[in-house]
Amino acid sequence: MAKRSKVQLYEQIRRAHAAQETKSVRALAREFRVHRRDVRAALESAVPPPRKTPVRAAPTMDRFKPIIDSWLEEDQRWPRKQRHTARRVWQRLVVEHGADVGESTVRRYVKSVRERQQGSLVDVTVPQHHRLGAIGEVDFGEAKIVLAGIPTEVSLFVMRLSASGRGFCRAYLNESQDVFLDGHVRAFDRFGGVPDTVRYDNLKAAVVKVLTGRDRVESDRFVTLRSHYGFESWFCQPGPDGAHEKGGVEGEVGRFRRNHLVPVPHVESMDELNELIEHAMTADDHRFIAHRRITVGEHFELEAPALRALPTEAFDATTIGSHRVDTKSRVCVRQAFYSVPARYVRRRLDVRVGAEIIEVLDGATVVARHPRGRKGDEILSLDHYLDVMVRKPGALPASTPLARARASGAFTDTHQRFWDAARRRLGDRDGTRVLIDVLLGHRTIDAQAIVAGMTAALTTGVIDAEVVLIEARRAAENTVAPVIPIGTHPSFDRPEPSIDHYDQLLEGNAR
Repeated sequence: MAKRSKVQLYEQIRRAHAAQETKSVRALAREFRVHRRDVRAALESAVPPPRKTPVRAAPTMDRFKPIIDSWLEEDQRWPRKQRHTARRVWQRLVVEHGADVGESTVRRYVKSVRERQQGSLVDVTVPQHHRLGAIGEVDFGEAKIVLAGIPTEVSLFVMRLSASGRGFCRAYLNESQDVFLDGHVRAFDRFGGVPDTVRYDNLKAAVVKVLTGRDRVESDRFVTLRSHYGFESWFCQPGPDGAHEKGGVEGEVGRFRRNHLVPVPHVESMDELNELIEHAMTADDHRFIAHRRITVGEHFELEAPALRALPTEAFDATTIGSHRVDTKSRVCVRQAFYSVPARYVRRRLDVRVGAEIIEVLDGATVVARHPRGRKGDEILSLDHYLDVMVRKPGALPASTPLARARASGAFTDTHQRFWDAARRRLGDRDGTRVLIDVLLGHRTIDAQAIVAGMTAALTTGVIDAEVVLIEARRAAENTVAPVIPIGTHPSFDRPEPSIDHYDQLLEGNAR
Protein backbone atom coordinates (compact mmCIF):
# COMPACT_ATOMS: atom_id res chain seq x y z
CA MET A 1 0.00 0.00 0.00
CA ALA A 2 1.37 3.42 -1.00
CA LYS A 3 2.16 5.76 1.84
CA ARG A 4 -0.55 8.39 2.27
CA SER A 5 -0.29 11.86 3.74
CA LYS A 6 -2.36 12.97 6.70
CA VAL A 7 -4.43 15.27 4.47
CA GLN A 8 -5.30 12.27 2.23
CA LEU A 9 -6.15 10.17 5.30
CA TYR A 10 -8.49 12.87 6.61
CA GLU A 11 -10.20 13.07 3.22
CA GLN A 12 -10.78 9.30 3.11
CA ILE A 13 -12.23 9.29 6.64
CA ARG A 14 -14.57 12.19 5.82
CA ARG A 15 -15.73 10.50 2.59
CA ALA A 16 -16.42 7.20 4.38
CA HIS A 17 -18.40 8.99 7.10
CA ALA A 18 -20.39 10.96 4.51
CA ALA A 19 -21.25 7.78 2.60
CA GLN A 20 -22.46 5.96 5.74
CA GLU A 21 -23.25 8.34 8.56
CA THR A 22 -24.34 5.53 10.84
CA LYS A 23 -20.78 4.17 11.01
CA SER A 24 -19.31 4.89 14.44
CA VAL A 25 -16.02 6.53 15.28
CA ARG A 26 -14.75 3.23 16.60
CA ALA A 27 -15.64 1.48 13.32
CA LEU A 28 -13.92 4.18 11.26
CA ALA A 29 -10.81 3.96 13.44
CA ARG A 30 -10.74 0.19 13.00
CA GLU A 31 -11.26 0.50 9.22
CA PHE A 32 -8.46 3.03 8.71
CA ARG A 33 -6.19 1.67 11.46
CA VAL A 34 -5.88 4.97 13.31
CA HIS A 35 -6.69 6.20 16.80
CA ARG A 36 -10.21 7.41 17.55
CA ARG A 37 -8.94 10.94 18.30
CA ASP A 38 -7.64 11.10 14.69
CA VAL A 39 -11.10 10.18 13.42
CA ARG A 40 -12.71 12.86 15.56
CA ALA A 41 -10.14 15.45 14.36
CA ALA A 42 -10.79 14.49 10.70
CA LEU A 43 -14.56 14.88 11.14
CA GLU A 44 -14.07 18.31 12.75
CA SER A 45 -11.77 19.77 10.07
CA ALA A 46 -10.25 18.72 6.74
CA VAL A 47 -6.98 20.40 7.77
CA PRO A 48 -4.83 18.30 10.12
CA PRO A 49 -3.74 20.17 13.28
CA PRO A 50 -0.09 21.32 13.31
CA ARG A 51 2.47 19.09 14.97
CA LYS A 52 3.14 20.15 18.52
CA THR A 53 6.76 20.92 19.31
CA PRO A 54 7.57 19.99 22.89
CA VAL A 55 9.01 22.79 24.98
CA ARG A 56 11.65 21.33 27.22
CA ALA A 57 12.65 23.17 30.31
CA ALA A 58 16.36 23.60 30.93
CA PRO A 59 16.64 25.07 34.44
CA THR A 60 20.35 24.27 34.72
CA MET A 61 21.27 25.80 31.34
CA ASP A 62 19.10 28.87 31.87
CA ARG A 63 21.44 30.10 34.63
CA PHE A 64 24.41 30.18 32.25
CA LYS A 65 22.76 31.65 29.13
CA PRO A 66 23.48 35.32 30.08
CA ILE A 67 27.16 34.41 30.63
CA ILE A 68 27.40 32.71 27.21
CA ASP A 69 25.64 35.67 25.57
CA SER A 70 28.17 38.11 27.03
CA TRP A 71 31.13 36.00 25.89
CA LEU A 72 29.84 35.69 22.31
CA GLU A 73 28.94 39.37 22.16
CA GLU A 74 32.46 40.30 23.25
CA ASP A 75 33.82 38.00 20.49
CA GLN A 76 32.44 40.35 17.82
CA ARG A 77 35.24 42.80 18.63
CA TRP A 78 38.06 40.32 17.99
CA PRO A 79 39.46 38.40 15.00
CA ARG A 80 37.64 35.22 13.97
CA LYS A 81 40.62 33.05 14.83
CA GLN A 82 40.47 34.21 18.45
CA ARG A 83 36.79 33.77 19.17
CA HIS A 84 35.12 31.17 21.39
CA THR A 85 34.30 27.80 19.90
CA ALA A 86 31.35 25.91 21.39
CA ARG A 87 33.76 23.51 23.05
CA ARG A 88 35.73 26.40 24.58
CA VAL A 89 32.49 27.89 25.97
CA TRP A 90 31.63 24.56 27.61
CA GLN A 91 35.14 24.20 29.06
CA ARG A 92 35.00 27.68 30.65
CA LEU A 93 31.55 27.03 32.12
CA VAL A 94 32.77 23.83 33.75
CA VAL A 95 36.09 25.24 35.02
CA GLU A 96 35.13 28.80 35.96
CA HIS A 97 31.48 28.32 37.02
CA GLY A 98 31.28 24.68 37.97
CA ALA A 99 28.47 24.10 35.48
CA ASP A 100 26.97 20.60 35.36
CA VAL A 101 25.76 20.70 31.75
CA GLY A 102 26.50 18.50 28.74
CA GLU A 103 28.70 19.73 25.91
CA SER A 104 25.98 18.96 23.33
CA THR A 105 23.52 21.20 25.23
CA VAL A 106 26.02 24.06 25.16
CA ARG A 107 26.68 23.47 21.45
CA ARG A 108 22.99 23.78 20.60
CA TYR A 109 22.67 27.03 22.49
CA VAL A 110 25.86 28.54 21.01
CA LYS A 111 24.57 27.69 17.54
CA SER A 112 21.26 29.47 18.21
CA VAL A 113 23.07 32.57 19.49
CA ARG A 114 25.29 32.76 16.41
CA GLU A 115 22.31 32.41 14.10
CA ARG A 116 20.73 35.40 15.84
CA GLN A 117 23.96 37.39 15.48
CA GLN A 118 24.25 36.66 11.78
CA GLY A 119 20.66 37.68 11.21
CA SER A 120 20.94 41.01 12.98
CA LEU A 121 19.12 44.10 11.72
CA VAL A 122 22.44 45.63 10.68
CA ASP A 123 22.66 43.08 7.84
CA VAL A 124 19.13 43.66 6.55
CA THR A 125 19.08 45.52 3.23
CA VAL A 126 16.37 48.02 2.31
CA PRO A 127 14.93 48.17 -1.25
CA GLN A 128 16.02 51.33 -3.06
CA HIS A 129 14.37 53.60 -5.61
CA HIS A 130 16.69 55.71 -7.78
CA ARG A 131 15.77 58.97 -9.44
CA LEU A 132 16.35 59.07 -13.21
CA GLY A 133 19.87 60.20 -14.05
CA ALA A 134 20.94 60.34 -10.40
CA ILE A 135 23.22 57.35 -9.83
CA GLY A 136 25.73 55.32 -11.80
CA GLU A 137 27.89 52.49 -10.46
CA VAL A 138 31.33 51.29 -11.59
CA ASP A 139 33.18 48.05 -10.95
CA PHE A 140 35.74 45.71 -12.50
CA GLY A 141 35.20 42.00 -13.10
CA GLU A 142 37.27 39.15 -14.54
CA ALA A 143 36.58 36.73 -17.37
CA LYS A 144 38.41 33.94 -19.14
CA ILE A 145 38.76 33.94 -22.94
CA VAL A 146 40.92 32.17 -25.52
CA LEU A 147 42.90 34.92 -27.26
CA ALA A 148 44.69 33.83 -30.44
CA GLY A 149 44.67 30.26 -29.15
CA ILE A 150 46.00 31.15 -25.67
CA PRO A 151 43.78 31.01 -22.52
CA THR A 152 43.79 34.58 -21.19
CA GLU A 153 42.19 36.39 -18.27
CA VAL A 154 40.75 39.79 -19.14
CA SER A 155 39.31 42.59 -17.02
CA LEU A 156 35.78 43.83 -17.62
CA PHE A 157 35.07 47.51 -16.94
CA VAL A 158 31.36 47.80 -16.15
CA MET A 159 29.25 50.91 -15.56
CA ARG A 160 25.53 50.65 -14.77
CA LEU A 161 22.84 53.32 -14.51
CA SER A 162 20.91 52.50 -11.33
CA ALA A 163 17.52 53.81 -12.47
CA SER A 164 17.12 52.20 -15.90
CA GLY A 165 19.59 49.35 -15.34
CA ARG A 166 21.32 50.01 -18.66
CA GLY A 167 24.91 48.81 -18.54
CA PHE A 168 28.16 49.35 -20.38
CA CYS A 169 30.92 46.76 -20.59
CA ARG A 170 34.35 46.69 -22.24
CA ALA A 171 37.19 44.17 -21.97
CA TYR A 172 40.80 45.16 -21.32
CA LEU A 173 44.02 43.30 -20.61
CA ASN A 174 44.56 45.02 -17.24
CA GLU A 175 42.96 47.31 -14.64
CA SER A 176 45.35 50.26 -14.90
CA GLN A 177 44.33 53.85 -14.40
CA ASP A 178 44.39 54.40 -18.17
CA VAL A 179 41.81 51.62 -18.53
CA PHE A 180 39.73 53.07 -15.68
CA LEU A 181 39.60 56.50 -17.34
CA ASP A 182 39.08 55.14 -20.85
CA GLY A 183 36.15 53.05 -19.61
CA HIS A 184 34.45 56.18 -18.23
CA VAL A 185 34.90 58.06 -21.51
CA ARG A 186 33.45 55.21 -23.57
CA ALA A 187 30.58 54.58 -21.13
CA PHE A 188 29.52 58.24 -21.06
CA ASP A 189 29.68 58.36 -24.87
CA ARG A 190 27.44 55.29 -25.09
CA PHE A 191 24.91 56.73 -22.64
CA GLY A 192 25.07 60.12 -24.33
CA GLY A 193 25.29 61.80 -20.93
CA VAL A 194 26.63 61.65 -17.38
CA PRO A 195 24.82 60.67 -14.12
CA ASP A 196 24.89 63.12 -11.20
CA THR A 197 26.83 60.72 -8.93
CA VAL A 198 28.97 57.66 -9.61
CA ARG A 199 29.58 55.04 -6.91
CA TYR A 200 32.90 53.19 -6.59
CA ASP A 201 34.85 50.66 -4.62
CA ASN A 202 38.10 51.99 -3.24
CA LEU A 203 39.90 51.36 -6.54
CA LYS A 204 43.59 52.27 -6.70
CA ALA A 205 42.92 54.05 -10.00
CA ALA A 206 40.77 56.59 -8.12
CA VAL A 207 41.82 56.43 -4.46
CA VAL A 208 45.32 57.13 -3.18
CA LYS A 209 44.43 56.69 0.50
CA VAL A 210 41.33 55.67 2.47
CA LEU A 211 40.61 58.04 5.37
CA THR A 212 38.03 57.93 8.17
CA GLY A 213 34.43 57.35 7.12
CA ARG A 214 33.91 58.09 3.44
CA ASP A 215 36.75 60.58 3.09
CA ARG A 216 39.37 59.66 0.50
CA VAL A 217 42.58 61.09 -0.94
CA GLU A 218 41.85 60.87 -4.66
CA SER A 219 44.32 60.69 -7.54
CA ASP A 220 44.85 63.86 -9.58
CA ARG A 221 43.87 62.24 -12.88
CA PHE A 222 40.60 60.96 -11.43
CA VAL A 223 39.82 64.41 -10.06
CA THR A 224 40.53 65.82 -13.53
CA LEU A 225 38.10 63.33 -15.09
CA ARG A 226 35.43 64.15 -12.53
CA SER A 227 35.91 67.88 -13.06
CA HIS A 228 35.75 67.49 -16.84
CA TYR A 229 32.39 65.68 -16.78
CA GLY A 230 30.98 67.43 -13.69
CA PHE A 231 29.78 64.42 -11.70
CA GLU A 232 30.15 63.64 -7.99
CA SER A 233 31.98 60.57 -6.68
CA TRP A 234 30.77 58.39 -3.77
CA PHE A 235 32.92 55.64 -2.26
CA CYS A 236 31.65 52.49 -0.57
CA GLN A 237 32.85 51.22 2.79
CA PRO A 238 36.01 49.14 2.57
CA GLY A 239 35.68 45.36 2.62
CA PRO A 240 32.62 43.10 2.25
CA ASP A 241 30.41 45.48 4.24
CA GLY A 242 30.46 47.93 1.32
CA ALA A 243 29.53 45.46 -1.43
CA HIS A 244 25.77 45.96 -0.95
CA GLU A 245 26.16 49.72 -1.40
CA LYS A 246 26.58 49.21 -5.14
CA GLY A 247 24.86 45.86 -5.52
CA GLY A 248 23.44 46.76 -8.92
CA VAL A 249 26.78 46.76 -10.71
CA GLU A 250 28.03 43.81 -8.62
CA GLY A 251 25.16 41.77 -9.99
CA GLU A 252 25.56 43.21 -13.49
CA VAL A 253 29.14 41.91 -13.77
CA GLY A 254 28.06 38.36 -12.98
CA ARG A 255 24.91 38.51 -15.11
CA PHE A 256 26.76 39.80 -18.16
CA ARG A 257 29.51 37.19 -17.79
CA ARG A 258 27.03 34.30 -17.42
CA ASN A 259 24.81 35.35 -20.30
CA HIS A 260 27.33 36.54 -22.88
CA LEU A 261 30.71 34.99 -22.07
CA VAL A 262 29.51 31.39 -21.69
CA PRO A 263 30.77 29.34 -23.46
CA VAL A 264 34.23 30.90 -23.26
CA PRO A 265 34.78 33.11 -26.36
CA HIS A 266 37.56 32.15 -28.80
CA VAL A 267 38.79 35.34 -30.50
CA GLU A 268 41.84 36.46 -32.46
CA SER A 269 42.07 39.95 -30.96
CA MET A 270 40.69 42.17 -28.23
CA ASP A 271 38.90 44.20 -30.90
CA GLU A 272 37.00 41.08 -31.94
CA LEU A 273 36.06 40.39 -28.32
CA ASN A 274 34.81 43.93 -27.76
CA GLU A 275 32.79 43.73 -30.96
CA LEU A 276 31.02 40.66 -29.51
CA ILE A 277 30.44 42.59 -26.27
CA GLU A 278 29.02 45.52 -28.24
CA HIS A 279 26.41 43.22 -29.84
CA ALA A 280 25.62 41.76 -26.41
CA MET A 281 24.99 45.24 -24.95
CA THR A 282 22.60 46.01 -27.82
CA ALA A 283 20.71 42.77 -27.14
CA ASP A 284 20.46 43.63 -23.42
CA ASP A 285 18.38 46.70 -24.23
CA HIS A 286 15.50 44.31 -24.99
CA ARG A 287 15.57 42.46 -21.65
CA PHE A 288 13.28 42.99 -18.66
CA ILE A 289 14.52 43.52 -15.09
CA ALA A 290 12.57 41.74 -12.34
CA HIS A 291 8.90 42.76 -12.52
CA ARG A 292 9.26 45.89 -14.63
CA ARG A 293 6.79 46.20 -17.47
CA ILE A 294 9.11 47.99 -19.87
CA THR A 295 12.46 46.91 -21.28
CA VAL A 296 15.83 48.30 -20.22
CA GLY A 297 16.06 50.21 -23.50
CA GLU A 298 12.61 51.77 -23.04
CA HIS A 299 13.46 52.73 -19.47
CA PHE A 300 16.73 54.29 -20.64
CA GLU A 301 14.82 56.45 -23.14
CA LEU A 302 13.09 57.97 -20.11
CA GLU A 303 16.37 58.39 -18.23
CA ALA A 304 18.50 59.82 -21.06
CA PRO A 305 17.03 63.38 -20.86
CA ALA A 306 17.81 63.45 -17.11
CA LEU A 307 21.55 62.82 -17.63
CA ARG A 308 24.05 65.68 -17.61
CA ALA A 309 25.10 66.81 -21.09
CA LEU A 310 28.50 65.67 -22.36
CA PRO A 311 31.24 68.31 -22.57
CA THR A 312 31.96 69.74 -26.00
CA GLU A 313 35.55 68.48 -25.86
CA ALA A 314 36.40 64.81 -25.37
CA PHE A 315 38.47 63.87 -22.33
CA ASP A 316 41.99 62.70 -23.18
CA ALA A 317 42.56 59.53 -21.16
CA THR A 318 46.11 59.04 -22.44
CA THR A 319 49.37 60.06 -20.77
CA ILE A 320 52.67 61.06 -22.37
CA GLY A 321 56.05 60.15 -20.97
CA SER A 322 59.65 60.18 -22.14
CA HIS A 323 61.39 56.83 -22.68
CA ARG A 324 64.85 55.83 -23.86
CA VAL A 325 65.21 53.38 -26.76
CA ASP A 326 67.46 50.45 -25.82
CA THR A 327 70.00 48.70 -28.05
CA LYS A 328 67.34 46.22 -29.17
CA SER A 329 65.34 49.13 -30.60
CA ARG A 330 62.64 48.92 -27.92
CA VAL A 331 61.04 51.24 -25.41
CA CYS A 332 59.92 49.86 -22.05
CA VAL A 333 56.47 51.14 -21.01
CA ARG A 334 54.77 49.85 -17.84
CA GLN A 335 57.14 46.85 -17.85
CA ALA A 336 56.24 45.83 -21.42
CA PHE A 337 58.52 46.28 -24.46
CA TYR A 338 57.55 47.86 -27.79
CA SER A 339 59.72 48.14 -30.92
CA VAL A 340 60.56 51.37 -32.74
CA PRO A 341 62.48 51.95 -36.02
CA ALA A 342 66.15 51.05 -35.53
CA ARG A 343 67.37 54.57 -36.36
CA TYR A 344 66.12 55.73 -32.94
CA VAL A 345 68.38 53.44 -30.88
CA ARG A 346 69.75 55.18 -27.76
CA ARG A 347 67.52 58.20 -28.34
CA ARG A 348 64.81 59.43 -25.98
CA LEU A 349 61.30 59.54 -27.46
CA ASP A 350 57.87 60.54 -26.17
CA VAL A 351 55.34 57.73 -25.73
CA ARG A 352 51.58 58.31 -25.61
CA VAL A 353 50.06 55.59 -23.39
CA GLY A 354 46.41 54.74 -23.85
CA ALA A 355 44.20 51.99 -22.49
CA GLU A 356 44.51 49.94 -25.69
CA ILE A 357 47.13 51.65 -27.90
CA ILE A 358 50.76 52.72 -27.41
CA GLU A 359 52.10 55.43 -29.76
CA VAL A 360 55.78 56.39 -29.95
CA LEU A 361 56.40 59.98 -31.08
CA ASP A 362 59.32 61.79 -32.65
CA GLY A 363 58.13 65.34 -32.12
CA ALA A 364 54.63 65.38 -33.58
CA THR A 365 55.26 62.36 -35.86
CA VAL A 366 54.04 58.92 -34.83
CA VAL A 367 56.94 56.54 -35.60
CA ALA A 368 55.45 53.39 -34.03
CA ARG A 369 51.99 52.27 -33.00
CA HIS A 370 51.25 49.04 -31.09
CA PRO A 371 48.36 47.40 -29.24
CA ARG A 372 48.99 47.67 -25.53
CA GLY A 373 50.50 44.59 -23.89
CA ARG A 374 50.74 43.21 -20.38
CA LYS A 375 53.63 43.19 -17.97
CA GLY A 376 56.53 41.27 -19.50
CA ASP A 377 55.13 41.24 -23.07
CA GLU A 378 57.42 42.01 -26.01
CA ILE A 379 55.53 43.50 -28.97
CA LEU A 380 57.81 43.82 -32.00
CA SER A 381 57.31 44.86 -35.64
CA LEU A 382 59.52 43.17 -38.25
CA ASP A 383 59.58 46.35 -40.34
CA HIS A 384 61.42 48.22 -37.57
CA TYR A 385 64.45 45.90 -37.92
CA LEU A 386 64.73 45.60 -41.72
CA ASP A 387 67.27 48.44 -42.07
CA VAL A 388 69.59 46.54 -39.71
CA MET A 389 68.99 43.22 -41.45
CA VAL A 390 70.07 44.67 -44.80
CA ARG A 391 73.57 44.65 -43.32
CA LYS A 392 73.01 41.60 -41.09
CA PRO A 393 70.87 39.18 -43.13
CA GLY A 394 71.94 36.26 -40.94
CA ALA A 395 70.00 37.74 -38.04
CA LEU A 396 66.63 37.30 -39.80
CA PRO A 397 65.91 33.52 -39.61
CA ALA A 398 65.97 33.22 -35.80
CA SER A 399 64.78 36.73 -34.99
CA THR A 400 61.93 37.36 -32.58
CA PRO A 401 60.32 39.98 -34.89
CA LEU A 402 60.06 37.33 -37.63
CA ALA A 403 58.43 34.91 -35.18
CA ARG A 404 55.94 37.62 -34.17
CA ALA A 405 55.19 38.37 -37.85
CA ARG A 406 54.53 34.68 -38.53
CA ALA A 407 52.22 34.43 -35.50
CA SER A 408 50.22 37.49 -36.56
CA GLY A 409 49.90 36.33 -40.18
CA ALA A 410 51.87 39.27 -41.61
CA PHE A 411 54.58 36.87 -42.82
CA THR A 412 52.58 34.53 -45.05
CA ASP A 413 53.23 31.16 -46.65
CA THR A 414 53.91 33.03 -49.91
CA HIS A 415 56.71 34.96 -48.19
CA GLN A 416 58.20 31.70 -46.97
CA ARG A 417 57.98 30.00 -50.41
CA PHE A 418 59.63 32.99 -52.06
CA TRP A 419 62.38 33.02 -49.41
CA ASP A 420 63.00 29.29 -49.84
CA ALA A 421 63.22 29.68 -53.62
CA ALA A 422 65.59 32.66 -53.28
CA ARG A 423 67.93 30.76 -50.94
CA ARG A 424 67.98 27.73 -53.24
CA ARG A 425 68.81 29.95 -56.23
CA LEU A 426 71.17 32.51 -54.64
CA GLY A 427 72.34 30.97 -51.38
CA ASP A 428 71.33 31.81 -47.80
CA ARG A 429 72.93 35.25 -47.57
CA ASP A 430 71.94 36.70 -50.96
CA GLY A 431 68.57 34.94 -50.95
CA THR A 432 67.72 36.47 -47.57
CA ARG A 433 68.78 39.92 -48.85
CA VAL A 434 66.37 39.55 -51.78
CA LEU A 435 63.57 38.77 -49.29
CA ILE A 436 64.51 41.79 -47.18
CA ASP A 437 64.35 44.05 -50.26
CA VAL A 438 60.86 42.68 -50.92
CA LEU A 439 59.83 43.27 -47.29
CA LEU A 440 61.02 46.87 -47.54
CA GLY A 441 58.51 47.26 -50.36
CA HIS A 442 55.72 46.87 -47.78
CA ARG A 443 56.42 50.46 -46.68
CA THR A 444 55.08 51.94 -49.92
CA ILE A 445 53.02 49.17 -51.53
CA ASP A 446 49.96 47.36 -50.16
CA ALA A 447 50.70 43.99 -48.55
CA GLN A 448 48.28 42.12 -50.82
CA ALA A 449 49.97 43.59 -53.87
CA ILE A 450 53.39 42.45 -52.58
CA VAL A 451 52.03 38.92 -52.13
CA ALA A 452 50.65 39.04 -55.68
CA GLY A 453 54.07 40.21 -56.92
CA MET A 454 55.85 37.29 -55.19
CA THR A 455 53.31 34.85 -56.60
CA ALA A 456 53.97 36.20 -60.12
CA ALA A 457 57.74 35.93 -59.61
CA LEU A 458 57.45 32.33 -58.40
CA THR A 459 55.26 31.48 -61.39
CA THR A 460 57.75 32.88 -63.89
CA GLY A 461 60.76 31.54 -62.00
CA VAL A 462 62.45 34.95 -61.90
CA ILE A 463 63.54 35.35 -58.27
CA ASP A 464 64.40 39.04 -58.17
CA ALA A 465 63.24 41.80 -55.83
CA GLU A 466 62.82 44.31 -58.66
CA VAL A 467 60.57 41.92 -60.55
CA VAL A 468 58.44 41.41 -57.44
CA LEU A 469 58.06 45.16 -56.90
CA ILE A 470 57.19 45.79 -60.56
CA GLU A 471 54.51 43.09 -60.45
CA ALA A 472 53.30 44.42 -57.09
CA ARG A 473 52.87 47.95 -58.46
CA ARG A 474 51.02 46.55 -61.45
CA ALA A 475 48.70 44.59 -59.12
CA ALA A 476 48.21 47.68 -56.93
CA GLU A 477 47.24 49.91 -59.86
CA ASN A 478 45.02 47.23 -61.41
CA THR A 479 43.83 49.64 -64.12
CA VAL A 480 43.88 49.23 -67.93
CA ALA A 481 43.48 52.24 -70.19
CA PRO A 482 40.52 51.79 -72.56
CA VAL A 483 41.30 51.50 -76.30
CA ILE A 484 39.61 54.35 -78.19
CA PRO A 485 39.76 54.32 -82.03
CA ILE A 486 41.19 57.56 -83.40
CA GLY A 487 38.59 59.74 -85.07
CA THR A 488 35.59 58.40 -83.15
CA HIS A 489 36.06 60.45 -79.99
CA PRO A 490 35.16 64.17 -79.78
CA SER A 491 38.51 64.98 -78.21
CA PHE A 492 40.25 64.18 -81.52
CA ASP A 493 38.15 66.63 -83.58
CA ARG A 494 40.60 69.53 -83.34
CA PRO A 495 40.95 72.52 -85.69
CA GLU A 496 44.04 72.80 -87.87
CA PRO A 497 46.92 74.65 -86.22
CA SER A 498 47.38 78.34 -86.99
CA ILE A 499 50.41 80.66 -86.61
CA ASP A 500 48.61 83.92 -87.23
CA HIS A 501 49.42 85.18 -83.72
CA TYR A 502 53.16 84.96 -84.53
CA ASP A 503 52.62 87.22 -87.54
CA GLN A 504 50.91 89.71 -85.26
CA LEU A 505 53.91 89.74 -82.93
CA LEU A 506 56.32 90.31 -85.84
CA GLU A 507 54.26 93.19 -87.11
CA GLY A 508 54.18 94.77 -83.68
CA ASN A 509 57.99 94.61 -83.38
CA ALA A 510 58.46 96.14 -86.82
CA ARG A 511 56.55 99.21 -85.79
